[in-house]
Amino acid sequence: MATGVIRYWAAARDAAGVSEEPYDATTLAEALNSARQTHGVKFAEVLARCSFLVNDSPVGGRDHARIRLSESASIEVLPPFAGG
Repeated sequence: MATGVIRYWAAARDAAGVSEEPYDATTLAEALNSARQTHGVKFAEVLARCSFLVNDSPVGGRDHARIRLSESASIEVLPPFAGG
């Protein structure tokens, strides 16, 4: 297991009720599943529309279960933003 921080932006922050929180997980999927369980249905709905960065690298369409987290990794949760 690795520990690090998840940072929530815009609608994700509003749905979570916090701007960041620690995680203890091996993969991105594990970290996000834990966050879903903590923050509930509304948060899960927002999360389904988000994109993610792990250590400043875009995850894109890659399988979250295959994204391994290193110790002290950061996860950025980015909902869609309006504008250009």
